[in-house]
Amino acid sequence: MDVIVSSILLVFLYYVLWFVIALVLKNNSVVDIAWGLGFIMVALFSLAYAEQITFRALLVTGLVLIWGGRLTFHILKRNWGKPEDFRYANWRQEWGKWVIPRAFLQIFVLQGVILLLIAHPVILINTAADSNLYILDGIGLLIWVIGFIFESVGDKQLADFKKDRNNRGRIIKSGLWKYTRHPNYFGEATMWWGIFVIGLAGGIPWYAIISPLTITYLLLFVSGVPMLEKKFEDSEEFQEYARVTSKFFPWFPKTNR
Repeated sequence: MDVIVSSILLVFLYYVLWFVIALVLKNNSVVDIAWGLGFIMVALFSLAYAEQITFRALLVTGLVLIWGGRLTFHILKRNWGKPEDFRYANWRQEWGKWVIPRAFLQIFVLQGVILLLIAHPVILINTAADSNLYILDGIGLLIWVIGFIFESVGDKQLADFKKDRNNRGRIIKSGLWKYTRHPNYFGEATMWWGIFVIGLAGGIPWYAIISPLTITYLLLFVSGVPMLEKKFEDSEEFQEYARVTSKFFPWFPKTNR
């Protein structure tokens, strides 16, 4: 069976399992935990599927393991013992009696489709035969490292900020958050651009650019930035912060006049 078809089947069964877990727990936000683990699963599966394991494949699989493992632990720690995330709770109310089929299709199946689109370069890299490394591999790795720093450091700064009771209800505006309102989202998108560049060095086709384009578009216009900022639309502090701080791409804050 072709590696792409096998990966599709594997991811479908994986999200069916998580859907069952969500039904038992009555908490659809467990899908956030499934996200990073799903990429790890696909990376390891495609690596095992390959006829020849190259250093590039090991490198990219290692990057996915680092990113996915850290993200999974971060989300698990953040969500443990807490009620369903506000996004999924709102959908549960909106969907009413159709919550089960709509959750299955619009949360779990949809995330599986998105995961496969984004992970596509990883599958191609892991099953490619070219074992030579080029300067482009180093450029891609550097891009990935920059993204990882933004996501991991941004998450850590936000977690530390929330630990201080004096910051309850306030907006973080220091550290990386001084230069972008969403350093973690920027970092996640940047990492996938890095992996795509590494893939180009290994000869993957240009159409694989659908991977970083998809994650960037989703974070910037669909499920990341818009949904989170909607939560703060009535906050004067956030609106003032938004006026001087870049939405996504890091840049120096504007001067308040």
